[in-house]
Amino acid sequence: MGMRKIFRKLATVEEAAAVIRESFTVEDFKVELIPLTDALGRILAEDVASPLDVPGFDRSAMDGYAVRAEDTFGADETRPVSLRLKGRVEAGHSVELEVSVGEAVEVSTGAPIPRGANAVVMVEYTMENDGAIQVFRSASPGENITSAGSDISIGEVILRRGSTITYREMGVLAALGLSQVKVYAKPKVAILSTGDELASPGSTLKNFQVYDVNSYSLFAAVREAGCIPIMMGVVGDDELKFKSSLTKALTSSDVVITSGSTSAGFGDMMYRVLEELEPGSILIHGLSVKPGKPTVIARVMGKPIFGLPGYPASAMTIFNLLVKPYLASLTRLQPPGGSVVEARFAMKLVKALGRRELMPVHVIREDGGGLVAYPILKGSGAVTSFSLADGYIDVPAHLNFLEEGEVVNVHLYSPRLKPADLVLIGSHCPAVDCAVSMLINRDPSCRVKAVNVGSTAGLNAAVRGEADLAGIHLLHSSGVYNEPYIKNKPLQLVRGYNRVQGFAFRKNVSFQGFDDLISGRLTFINRNRGSGTRVLIDMLLEDYCRRANLSFRQAAARIKGFNVECKTHSSVASAVKTGKADVGVVMEAYAAWYDLNFKPISVEEYDFAVRRDKVNKPEVKAFIETLKSDEFKVEAEARIPGVTVPEDAGEFKL
Repeated sequence: MGMRKIFRKLATVEEAAAVIRESFTVEDFKVELIPLTDALGRILAEDVASPLDVPGFDRSAMDGYAVRAEDTFGADETRPVSLRLKGRVEAGHSVELEVSVGEAVEVSTGAPIPRGANAVVMVEYTMENDGAIQVFRSASPGENITSAGSDISIGEVILRRGSTITYREMGVLAALGLSQVKVYAKPKVAILSTGDELASPGSTLKNFQVYDVNSYSLFAAVREAGCIPIMMGVVGDDELKFKSSLTKALTSSDVVITSGSTSAGFGDMMYRVLEELEPGSILIHGLSVKPGKPTVIARVMGKPIFGLPGYPASAMTIFNLLVKPYLASLTRLQPPGGSVVEARFAMKLVKALGRRELMPVHVIREDGGGLVAYPILKGSGAVTSFSLADGYIDVPAHLNFLEEGEVVNVHLYSPRLKPADLVLIGSHCPAVDCAVSMLINRDPSCRVKAVNVGSTAGLNAAVRGEADLAGIHLLHSSGVYNEPYIKNKPLQLVRGYNRVQGFAFRKNVSFQGFDDLISGRLTFINRNRGSGTRVLIDMLLEDYCRRANLSFRQAAARIKGFNVECKTHSSVASAVKTGKADVGVVMEAYAAWYDLNFKPISVEEYDFAVRRDKVNKPEVKAFIETLKSDEFKVEAEARIPGVTVPEDAGEFKL
């Protein structure tokens, strides 16, 4: 086991980009000659000058008659000109005929122009009769004739080096008679994931393992960047095996990308192996940015090695910021970048002082046309932090917080923002996912965005007009769900469905109720403030305190883990399943899916708040109709334990 490596100096993203430019000179990359049929999307490695005229001869642009223009002067419908028909010429055939005074030759589109002719009269303006034609319209010299070289002249540079070959360029190359074309060879990029915690998709997960996400995300990103990705697989935390795999990657590729084993942790080995392969090879070890701090950039055997962090969002953020531009310089392929839009930040957020943060966000369009940015707070370890985001905001290191309503610049991941047709903001529930899937199945063109921020935040978003629908399950002190919370607000309440909430605990744990928690015998895992489940937990505890003659603060202090919060039912169930906690409150479905014992607490009402001015929006009406459908009732109740869909689902309660 090696010694711990500490980040001595964190480089900025700009400094790292400069190091890449200075350390890895982009020389003329390898060139290859490939068949034209394989050229789509490739980059031309040389200027293409035409070896011939296109077309190579004067040809007819229309079906008609090749004539001497001067023979038709003055012709009109009342005084047609009669010309002797000398013969016919078809496209693709040689012509031996010559047009003399008073003569015409019939030509098809693309046919060569006979000698002596200088115009073509369209067939629509003629009439053939007994070996002669009547011309009812004058023709001007050159009319309806495509001259030799008028499209492309011999020697003309028609395509430039560095051009991307699309279907249009392939057509031009074919017109020049080229069956092969010189293009830049695609750089080979080796991709290697590290860590004992990783398993390859398709294998069985062992305890505390996760599937390897980065290899597949990077594989697609590298291919999208115009390179050839080489999957090297997963290597565990074994220095000898890692060194062997890294050496193999270097000898078989032009660029190496690894993920994991880059931080300063005791078990991380990246920097040690690099120093063994080539002393002084490490150029960057650590970036002053979040996510992406544990990034390594090195040069070994003259080739770049990009050591990306193990967390998916971190890895892909650094790939897009630093690796992708470098690959683009090698391939000459410049994919369209995202644009920048202004948006209002949705909530106050505190961040770490002293580190620049690239925060992924959802972007929602308000009714007035303005944009609102919702931060995705799942963390860099979350697979969806990057994939679900519309873009990111670049928060400078000197800022400690962002205020609600503050105007921020959002860097979009796509060239343009594609606003959702239906925005759902509120508490997450798998039954909502079920309804959304049915809606999209009925109308594949409907774009739906779901932002899971809890019932209270969803309700506020609906009031502000940011959400079309807010999923809520808020229990009032009166014992009524949801209705008291929308009174005196510009909202209506749509009946949703019922779901059972209760205590989940492992099958070897003895649990009866709050007495077991107050005693300190068991460890609790709580839900986040603002969630409907947390409202339920606090109300249950307040009721217990009244009966036990305790203050809420006293009771909370006695419960081990009461201040440890999770943001989802799934994370609570996982904490209980893995022994991090003994008891938590979840939907019945999650207890079933995690094979936990379940003690019901209440049947809660999960409803949808909608602004009155959005009730008639087509997508809102379609979602409500989905809630009313027999299909939703059957599917939700069959798939999600504890969910029941009542007869009045989809009806307006208020």
